[in-house]
Amino acid sequence: MTIILLFIVAMIAGMAAVLDEAQFHRPVVACTMTGAVLGDLTTGIILGGTLEMMALGWMNVGAAMAPDAALASVVSTILVIVGHQSIGAGIALAVPLAAAGQVLTIFVRTVMVFFQHMADKYADEGNYRGIEMCHWIGLVIQGLRVAIPAVAIYMVAGTDTVNDALNSIPEVVTRGLQVAGGFIVVVGYAMVINLMNAQKLMVYFFLGFLLAVFTDINLIGFGAIGAICAYFHIQTMQMNIDIEEAAKTGGGGGVEGDDIDDSDLM
Repeated sequence: MTIILLFIVAMIAGMAAVLDEAQFHRPVVACTMTGAVLGDLTTGIILGGTLEMMALGWMNVGAAMAPDAALASVVSTILVIVGHQSIGAGIALAVPLAAAGQVLTIFVRTVMVFFQHMADKYADEGNYRGIEMCHWIGLVIQGLRVAIPAVAIYMVAGTDTVNDALNSIPEVVTRGLQVAGGFIVVVGYAMVINLMNAQKLMVYFFLGFLLAVFTDINLIGFGAIGAICAYFHIQTMQMNIDIEEAAKTGGGGGVEGDDIDDSDLM
């Protein structure tokens, strides 16, 4: 049953990686679902939240393929929970796994060109059923791209061979990958901030940074502070909109008909 549920979760994550709508491929979701299937939800949430900061700036822009967050999330969670590795080791392994998944998804997308041409042929023939079949085949293959490696690694993750191979990795390599992951977090945040280009909101960013450095507020407290700041910011924006609309409608300075007397008509 665990293998079946893991296969389903990995399929969903793999398909979501190309659909980009439900966001099931994001680490915070994929790791959490994988952890729930493997019976360790807490570890899945912690690992997913950490990897999400790394993958925050990973996105497909045009023909540029981002590192594969889906494969990295599912496989790293399996290695941490089933392979009894530390969360730090899982974070370090997520970076090369994402790079390997990037190469794999490029290969799969290259194979998908065949089905795209087949869909064009069905479109010329007016065969809607054939077009839908091509779409479904493409989605299934994208899901298998993550599901097959995930199940294969799950089958051998707890063996002594895999544990010895993981433990034999020099600390300088794992530590270097963890440091590189930290750099990726910074670059991801920088990319998102530049993409938003919202200078008016930067005051909240610096406020959160100062609170994180000089106080001991936990994540729940930061979430509450963020919700309060968002509420007052939205209220302020609405007040400014109301003032502008009132100025446009009532700022003409006209004289009402009831206020005109005979002296004004002379």
